[in-house]
Amino acid sequence: MPLTPLDIHNKEFGKSFRGYDEDDVNEFLDQVIKDYELVIREKKQLEEQILDMKERLKHFSTIEETLNKSILIAQEAAEDVKGSAQKEAKLIIKEAEKNADRIINEALIKSRKVTIEFEELKKQSKVFRTRLRMAIETQLEMLGHEDWDHILDDKETEEIAN
Repeated sequence: MPLTPLDIHNKEFGKSFRGYDEDDVNEFLDQVIKDYELVIREKKQLEEQILDMKERLKHFSTIEETLNKSILIAQEAAEDVKGSAQKEAKLIIKEAEKNADRIINEALIKSRKVTIEFEELKKQSKVFRTRLRMAIETQLEMLGHEDWDHILDDKETEEIAN
């Protein structure tokens, strides 16, 4: 067990015939007691500082651990967001491709319908042209027929008579 300032103060030395001067020894012991008390106070302060520093270190270690966990969680969240964004982008691209295919197919179908309608109109116009030509030729034939000459002659005669 370490000495205390009180132990030093209460220490009694035996007296001998040619011993040390008692006043010098007491003065020296008083100085040792003061210095020893000072050392004990400083030791206690340093121990308190060590405890305080240990607590602060523990606190900062906890903060560091929390920050590290937060960073890991943030990284995982970022990876999740990135993965989700990539999946969404793929879905959007797929949807756009489907829409593009649908639009192209609709355009092809409309183009085929227009082509078929155009061909049908061409056929109808040929038929109409042929029928019109036949009707005009028939009318021309009728105009060129001799019966017209007789009708015209009869009408001229009647007009003159009137």
